[in-house]
Amino acid sequence: VQLQACGGGLVQAGGCLRLSCAISGRTLSNADLGWFRQAPGKEREFVAALRWSGGSTLYADSAKGRFTISRDKAKNTAYLQMNSLKPDDTADYYCALRMNRIAQSYLPMHRYYHYWGQGTEVTVSS
Repeated sequence: VQLQACGGGLVQAGGCLRLSCAISGRTLSNADLGWFRQAPGKEREFVAALRWSGGSTLYADSAKGRFTISRDKAKNTAYLQMNSLKPDDTADYYCALRMNRIAQSYLPMHRYYHYWGQGTEVTVSS
C-alpha cells in the first residue's frame, strides 16, 4: 500500500489549503483514513479521521469548524480542506490508513494505523 500526500504550502493566516492523499495498492472497503500533523519539537497529533465505506468523520477540537475531511472513492483519494488557517496549524501533515475498522475512540491514536504517507508541509504566516 502506498499513500501519497500533497497540497501543502505557505499561506497567510486566514487562508486555506486542500491536502490530498492518493492511495494505491489495496481496496479500501473496510478502511479508516486519518490525518495527523507534527510541528517541530512536538508530538504527532490527530487532526481528523474518516470511515472509508460510510464516510462518517471525527475531528480534533482544533479542527472542528475549520477543517473538512472527505474522500473520493472512485479516485481512491482522501482530502483535508483547511480553512481559516492559523499560525498554530503550521506542521507537517500526514495521512494514514488502517485497513480494518476500529472503534471510534481509537481513531485519534496514531499507533493503530498501518500505513503512512510521506507528509506534506504546511506553513501559516501571521
